[in-house]
Amino acid sequence: MNSPQKRFSMIREFHLADWFTLGNAVCGVGALFSAMTFLETADRRHIYFAAALVLAALVFDVFDGRIARWRQKSSAMGRELDSLADVISFGVAPAIIAYACGMQGLWDRIVLGYFVACGVSRLARYNVTAESLSEGPSGKVKYFEGTPIPTSIVLVALLALAAAMNAVRADLWMGKVLIAGFTLHPLVLLFAVSGSLMISRIRIPKL
Repeated sequence: MNSPQKRFSMIREFHLADWFTLGNAVCGVGALFSAMTFLETADRRHIYFAAALVLAALVFDVFDGRIARWRQKSSAMGRELDSLADVISFGVAPAIIAYACGMQGLWDRIVLGYFVACGVSRLARYNVTAESLSEGPSGKVKYFEGTPIPTSIVLVALLALAAAMNAVRADLWMGKVLIAGFTLHPLVLLFAVSGSLMISRIRIPKL
């Protein structure tokens, strides 16, 4: 006779590292809320809140990996969970913060969409190649292919600095240009560069 399936059994199977990963995702969602509040209120403090939450997500992201290695408990589910959280915190959140700061032209939206797509692709590639890239009995991946998606924290910090200098919205650094009648803010091209580096074949040692 089969025993009845326990309620919330999935949650019971979470490791400590997985809870830190969920903290990463929650911080990313909080950053989205703060960016949307800035769009509504124009209060620059919400850009600072958004940037701080992305930084908090990075802290959670660092600790979940360290805890998994310390406790020697990792799983395919944990890896997928980590990727989903990273998409929110370091892909979607930076793109929405950029949009809130004034990168709202058609070309801006295309570039920001490209940035997020690159981040998603980068994480998917890592997940399917992690086993082949790992070495030794520990199974630890020795290097990244392409820049890791959390490097987008640099872009978020730049936008927080722009907000501090009141260089957002109509006063965004580098101004804007019209291409085929649609607006492009040159600053958004930093997101294009970041996305392109993510999907590159550059090898970066993993610490």
